[in-house]
Amino acid sequence: MKLSRLALAVSVLPASLLAAESPGSLEEQLKLPALVITSGRQAELRAQATNLTTVFTRNDIERLQPSNVGELLSRVPGVQITQNGGRGSLTGLNIRGTKSAQSIVLVDGQRIVDAAGGAAQLQALSIEQIERIEVLRGPRSALYGADAIGGVVQIFTRRTEGPGLQPRLHIGYGSRGTWERSLGLSGGDGATRFSLNASADATNGIDRTSVGSRPNSDHDAYRNNGVSLNLSHRFSERLEGGFSVLDQRGESEYDLSFDGAYPYNDFQLTSYAGFLAAQLNETWSSRVELGHSENRSVERFDDVATASPFNTYRDSVAWLNTLTLGGGHSLLAGLDWYEETLHTTSTYSEDQRWNQAALLQHRFAGERFSTELGLRHDKNEQFGSQNTFNGALTVPLDADNDLVLSYAEGFRAPTFTDLYYPDSCFPGFGCFTFANPNLKPEQSKTYELQWRSQLAEKTRLEAALYRTDLEDAIVFSDIPRNVQKARINGFEASLQQELFGWQSALGLSLIDPRDRDSGHILNRRAKRTLSLDVDRRFGAASVGASWQAISHSYDDVANERKIAGYGLLNIRSSWQATPEIEVGLKLDNVLDKEYSNALYDHDFDGQYNAFRETGRTALASVTWTPSL
Repeated sequence: MKLSRLALAVSVLPASLLAAESPGSLEEQLKLPALVITSGRQAELRAQATNLTTVFTRNDIERLQPSNVGELLSRVPGVQITQNGGRGSLTGLNIRGTKSAQSIVLVDGQRIVDAAGGAAQLQALSIEQIERIEVLRGPRSALYGADAIGGVVQIFTRRTEGPGLQPRLHIGYGSRGTWERSLGLSGGDGATRFSLNASADATNGIDRTSVGSRPNSDHDAYRNNGVSLNLSHRFSERLEGGFSVLDQRGESEYDLSFDGAYPYNDFQLTSYAGFLAAQLNETWSSRVELGHSENRSVERFDDVATASPFNTYRDSVAWLNTLTLGGGHSLLAGLDWYEETLHTTSTYSEDQRWNQAALLQHRFAGERFSTELGLRHDKNEQFGSQNTFNGALTVPLDADNDLVLSYAEGFRAPTFTDLYYPDSCFPGFGCFTFANPNLKPEQSKTYELQWRSQLAEKTRLEAALYRTDLEDAIVFSDIPRNVQKARINGFEASLQQELFGWQSALGLSLIDPRDRDSGHILNRRAKRTLSLDVDRRFGAASVGASWQAISHSYDDVANERKIAGYGLLNIRSSWQATPEIEVGLKLDNVLDKEYSNALYDHDFDGQYNAFRETGRTALASVTWTPSL
């Protein structure tokens, strides 16, 4: 049966019948690439979701063998990853030409965004702690509130593989003293399931800059230790609960120190999530979610007694209700609340804020067309009230082709740093102001046309044309101001195909992100990106390769400092030596390409150099999954 026919058949079933026919637990849902959770804040067929969504399951992660989360996300059409010098360095996420602070990153439903700066610490996440990643492209503020302008990335931590006990041990060693080590134990029965995992990653790293003087001429190491726990229990056929914990902590060395001491960044990223889900009757299901996340960062130096902690905390509660109204109609109604707190040695005039929200989304699924209408109202302690709306129309052209026309609004809330960063005073120079408490939220409007086609039984094409208009964008002009207007025109396409035993995935993105006042390209956004993955299994062995091409970009808003484009080739292989032992080998940046994502000015003399990225590397690994 073609996927579009299956989507139509499932969409008109009552919710209770769908629950009976599909996996009932979250662990089972996360194993299925045809289902997504992020687009509608509940499980649904990926073909039915109105936002284009890319899914990486644990099987995909093990096949592709990425070194980190950024490397995996860079395969998604419309997603660009920027680093400031190799593994463990500051990592930026740009979805459809937006900046890092204009997209949301979730871990098991909880935001991990730093409330002070607005970006998530993707470099702090270990790939060995991850079960699944969903990447939603396009605005979703009507469901998630502030910051969901470019898209939403949701990361699910490791889950059980089935009944009984399943231990797992993974060890990898490679170039530049790189170690990957993880240990896990999962299991359970029909009612209770758990997964406990630990990981320890380390690398001697590379010299991230070309500064020849000490302490900037050394290799910059990176260490990351993590632990995760998931536990769920089905109390009855209609009631399930569970919680999850992820804790990642370590240190990352970096360059550009000015006082002769070696600089470090000590980081800690922690997320707690709990839920209780109930099927109250044949038409009403309800879910309560509780969460707490922490972003801790300390800048310190060898042989220097001072340190600068910068910590943000977030507590949240959500209540979501799904009503199946009959005749293809369904309704999602919910309440959201969160509170953010900032702790630092700097004195902010405000270091705490709360946000209350109510959301409502209606869906209709019929034979000739389907619709989605959503509305959300946010009330924030600092910037007041905000309403966001989204609407989508899906028209099936035939059994294998769908058109989706959508409009969505989004907004980004000013951060603590934007609003309240304290004045700085320097002897002989006076005092300077770096914040603006009168900032308004950034606004966006996005128009999109999608074509989704099941070209053949094992060939799937998805393409989209979109335009995003940004108003009141916040830029730093002596102080942060709502001055910039920008527009982003884009086209993206993805093609998944299996031919003669070869599994391939092609992703293409063409964007034109411009400042509407100056006409300049938005900085650190490449206009063209292409990614290709090809894999094949030969009995117990598999081989694969990845090619990624990125066009040039500009490091500055004036488009005076150009960052050259580049292409990267990676190859990989694995061998199932025994039913319990798998051996892996990969070679990244096979052509030893020199490339960069960002520039720096070490002496503030107007002379810019490129942050170095990692050259050719090799890594061999062994994974042992003994049977108990």
